[in-house]
Amino acid sequence: MTALTVPYADGTLADVGTSLLAALGVPDEVDRFGLAATARACVFLVDGLGWLQLQRHADVAPFLASMSGRPIPAGFPATTVASLSSLGTGLPSGEHGLTGYTSYLEEVDAVMNWLAWKSVGAGEDLRDRIVPEVVQPRPTVWERAAAAGVTTTICTFDNFAGSGLTRAALRGGRWGGTLAEGDAVARAVEASSMGFRSLVYVYVSALDLVGHMRGPDTEAWREQLAVVDRLAERLSAGLPAETTLVVTADHGMVHVPDDAKVDADAVPQLRDGVVALAGEPRARYVHCIAGAAADVAAAWRSVLGEQWWVGSRDEAIGAGLFGPTVSGAAARRIGDVVAVSLGSAGVVERRRLPRLASMPGQHGSVTDEELLVPLLVSRRDG
Repeated sequence: MTALTVPYADGTLADVGTSLLAALGVPDEVDRFGLAATARACVFLVDGLGWLQLQRHADVAPFLASMSGRPIPAGFPATTVASLSSLGTGLPSGEHGLTGYTSYLEEVDAVMNWLAWKSVGAGEDLRDRIVPEVVQPRPTVWERAAAAGVTTTICTFDNFAGSGLTRAALRGGRWGGTLAEGDAVARAVEASSMGFRSLVYVYVSALDLVGHMRGPDTEAWREQLAVVDRLAERLSAGLPAETTLVVTADHGMVHVPDDAKVDADAVPQLRDGVVALAGEPRARYVHCIAGAAADVAAAWRSVLGEQWWVGSRDEAIGAGLFGPTVSGAAARRIGDVVAVSLGSAGVVERRRLPRLASMPGQHGSVTDEELLVPLLVSRRDG
């Protein structure tokens, strides 16, 4: 079986927030990236901006290309739910427990979309039954900053206020809801001047949307990257003097052509013995009826071939996909069988989830295109 590599020892997205806390002087926090001490910090998270994509298209992102930086792993799976939770908690997915785009939850007998905090298909709001603060009870980076006297502001879209993912991973500090990406920059600049010490989180998502719907590396994607570059430049110029700006992302993206998509709704071998299919097209969690996991894994290997890693839950955990520690709750959400795409393919559900199946841009797996995100750092002189 092909070995999987998700390095956690040398610093990942989960270490960005804790490193900034240490730079801000918050006790008992560890700086994994050697950041200089600062009184003000701003994290600009660009959804869908992979390190390798940025390197290929540096010509349309001259400001970002000029910043000092290096690639870091987002962690597995390389997807928004897991990555934002890692940034917000300082923990890999095996510890914070939000292990993918969707998870099958035995307690509600449904596949749950963590972004929406709703059941897939029925669309039931599960915040009262699957309480976000219980799912992820550890103090967030933002709560730890606020408790240490750092004025903390979360600048993300207004319609995310009170969402399950916000409550799980972004709770703490002042809510600085935004209307659009330009507004996000203005709100972040304003918030960065508050208090004697400040930490601001600002999030933009349009690059991810364009990548999903048009494809990464397309001309539409390049144009949106140019917009992101201008936003980053405007943000940097507006921040107070001696503020540390960190630009990072939650995942990269790959192009999955239609002929590389395997439709689980049309291949009976991928459904035999399966209770539920979760995760996303390039990182699948397969929940099996009792005693069927070995047969299911064999069937998936036979159908998918050598461009996939297919293993048991224990093999996936043992490979270190989810970090050095995996909680019991996280393990249950991983599934009995795990299938990870190593090439350009994805397992889709054209009948159940046609919109997701149609997208040319996908992510979630361990390829460098998806896994590596930028850690770019700048600091304005006083």
